[in-house]
Amino acid sequence: MTDLNQHPIILRYIEFNAFGRLVGMSFNITQPGIVVYSLTVQPEHLATPKAAHGGLIAGFLDAVVGVGALSVVCEEGMIVSTVEMKVSYFEPVLLGDQIQGVSKLMKRGKRILFMEGEVFNQHGVLVAKASATMNAYPAPLKSE
Repeated sequence: MTDLNQHPIILRYIEFNAFGRLVGMSFNITQPGIVVYSLTVQPEHLATPKAAHGGLIAGFLDAVVGVGALSVVCEEGMIVSTVEMKVSYFEPVLLGDQIQGVSKLMKRGKRILFMEGEVFNQHGVLVAKASATMNAYPAPLKSE
């Protein structure tokens, strides 16, 4: 199996993922459907003097499940978009926390993928979880 982290569709995703760069996210695809994302909570991520904004965690989880789904379909020349996502927050994510998100493919149809993502802090505490429905469709040509 090839290294999916170097797949042209994944590299194109990285190139155009301005949000990921803005907030400082990085990822590693360990196998199709399983992606490990990382982020260190910075002052610009806060909603209170100590806690990260829930939108940061939701965006982080969207990336976790999105790249997880993308890693399943990229070798077929497909990309994905989020159809719906539910996020549950269990614990606050604090300034300086080093969070890690892990994706899991739950079920795949022809075009629909059901994904889950979990976020843990540096102590291994589950801080948030998401379930998402993703739509797979043909990747646009480079000129599009």
